[in-house]
Amino acid sequence: MGIVTPDPPIVEGHASATERVDLPLLGMTCAACASRIERSLKRAEGVADASVNFATHRATVTFRPGATNPAALAEVVRDTGYDVQTPPAALGDGAPDWEQEARAEEVRDMRRSLAVAVLFGAPVAAIGMAHLEFAGCGWVQLLLAAPVLFLAGGAIFRAAWSSLLHRAADMNTLIALGTGVAYLYSAAAVIAPHWALFHSSGSHGAPLYFESAVVIIALILAGRMLEARARAQTGDAIRELMGMEPTAARVVRGGAELDLPVSQVVVGDLVQVRPGERLPVDGVVRSGRSSVDESMLTGESLPVEKAPGNEVFGATVNGTGAFQFEATKVGAETALQQIIRLVQAAQGSKAPIQRLADTVSGIFVPIVIFIAVAAFAGWLMFASGPDRLSMAVTAAVSVLIIACPCALGLATPTAIIVGAGRGARSGILIKGGESLERAHRITTILLDKTGTVTNGQPELIGIATANGFDESELLRLVAAAERSSEHALGAAVVRAAQARSITLPDATAFRSITGLGLEATVEGRALLIGNARLMAERGIDLSAVGREADGRAARGATEVFVAVDGRASGVLWIADTVREGSAEAVAALKRLGLQVVMVTGDNRPTAEAIAREVGIDRVIAEALPGDKASEVRRLQAAGEIVAVVGDGINDAPALAQADVGIAIGAGTHVAIEASDITLVRSDLRGVVSAIALSRATMRTIKQNLFFAFVYNGLAIPIAAGLFYPLAHVLLSPMIASAAMALSDVSVVGNSLRLRTARI
Repeated sequence: MGIVTPDPPIVEGHASATERVDLPLLGMTCAACASRIERSLKRAEGVADASVNFATHRATVTFRPGATNPAALAEVVRDTGYDVQTPPAALGDGAPDWEQEARAEEVRDMRRSLAVAVLFGAPVAAIGMAHLEFAGCGWVQLLLAAPVLFLAGGAIFRAAWSSLLHRAADMNTLIALGTGVAYLYSAAAVIAPHWALFHSSGSHGAPLYFESAVVIIALILAGRMLEARARAQTGDAIRELMGMEPTAARVVRGGAELDLPVSQVVVGDLVQVRPGERLPVDGVVRSGRSSVDESMLTGESLPVEKAPGNEVFGATVNGTGAFQFEATKVGAETALQQIIRLVQAAQGSKAPIQRLADTVSGIFVPIVIFIAVAAFAGWLMFASGPDRLSMAVTAAVSVLIIACPCALGLATPTAIIVGAGRGARSGILIKGGESLERAHRITTILLDKTGTVTNGQPELIGIATANGFDESELLRLVAAAERSSEHALGAAVVRAAQARSITLPDATAFRSITGLGLEATVEGRALLIGNARLMAERGIDLSAVGREADGRAARGATEVFVAVDGRASGVLWIADTVREGSAEAVAALKRLGLQVVMVTGDNRPTAEAIAREVGIDRVIAEALPGDKASEVRRLQAAGEIVAVVGDGINDAPALAQADVGIAIGAGTHVAIEASDITLVRSDLRGVVSAIALSRATMRTIKQNLFFAFVYNGLAIPIAAGLFYPLAHVLLSPMIASAAMALSDVSVVGNSLRLRTARI
């Protein structure tokens, strides 16, 4: 019936947990249908919130389990006149393809109905459009048109009748009224041609509208089929992600390799991966080395080197090496499944801009029926001549057919679906349409420093030597001593030595000096390693290494002095280096017209040095987590739309306070949960891409809404005949139906352009 997921608790007096269910819907044909279902669900007992997406044909309902359940919610939908799609009993909710197959079957049904409409309708259209006259001509058209309307178009009339029973009106109501009136008027003219009602100025009696009725039904069916196929393309991103997940894994258990379905892999299993294979689950490398293509997660085309201790992710592709990894996340917990859930949630959400379209769509159909009746009455009362009845019928039918609220209903959700999918393929995960809409209005962006602008890990960036030492020898001795240290600066020195493939000897007599440094003996030589204060306390003259200093300390690096056997022998500079692409991203954000601020808990000299390096003019240093959130509130009070980019737990308050929170993907789970947008790849250039995607999506939505409003604003008066005094031409109902179908497909087509948008 639907996929049920737990929601965070909602606090209303006493805290009560809620759940969320996605219900695949059947029978919706326009945005008015979506509005009706949404209103009914929101009124249902136990429902905290409900959102119906016309583009995806899904209802997302948040409910209190003790008060209602998915089966009861499905009954609410049915009582409204629609239905809920249920999976085959043998498959259950977990089967990924049943819904897609059901949609495909729906398209096949439309194709069969369209074939019937063309088979029986083509002769009727030929007779009517060619103005052929022969004995029994009217009866032939009447009989051939019947299966088109009531067999091929039967679903339309059944849906219209259901709406009538539920005291509502939707697009089916308009089509059924329009084609039904045309058919019944024409049938009456054939059956009783001598009625004064059907007298005409022409020599052949009253005009017949059989060809209009059958062509309208055929065009409606063709338009819906094209629309369904186009909508299916908007979900390509989800299907591509699902298709990446392997079905089997090679697991080592009890010393033997077993080929198992991915569903049977459990946390702790040792998984063997061979060259070219796709990884089945997430884990940590335990043995072997390789490069892994992680582009499906990060959008980054270059492979990532993997060694023991590195994380790997399911659905990524192994390169030429082989390795074993321990499974740490399986099933719904893998990174791929989490991404799929995020994208599905975003695609099913609504942006605030959609409220206008939803409001209009909800009242649109009754207004159109009123206009059609008014047009009919106006022509009948004020037109002159024997053709006024036929002209009144033409105007009324054209208004009913051309006034389609579908384009309004599709304008926003199709753009959000495609935009969210486009973001996912580029490593940008957007939690919902509201986040996507807010991002395009950002005026100020606050960047955390450590782990966001910088790599978040200290690195050795320079060495100066004295008293006869060369760099490699000094590094070898210092790294040997630091290998026994747990300090982050010491770990940076050890990594630098390992990167140069330097073999490290053992250190003895190691002693850590809190807040100052350490001392140790390496190969019989006494090493003293630490800050300038330690050297001063031990009476070490630093003048020799001071002459070698190149100003790195002024740029935010930490100086680590080294004395060997009581003599100053060198200085190492260690710093949290700027992340690749940070300066480029800052420059791009400025070109977008944004004010860029760096906020950090680090000291001011270091923060300002990093800011100068990447081109940031304003720095807020030595800020606690609460200070960051306070700065966001201050900017918001000044009228700024604020985005915060961060990666750590200390960033979570500011991320939650911001209008748009953007979490770096390598950051903590808390930061990602508090954010609106997650960058899978830890690259600030993704922030630029996210904002560009938001702007492109909003631009597309506005184009769609403009087209939909202008289309209806112009089409309805033309169809009603307001411009007849100028052109002396009434809009044909057939042209009206073709224009209606074109409006829907054009909105979806415009949204699909986002798939290739440059971001």
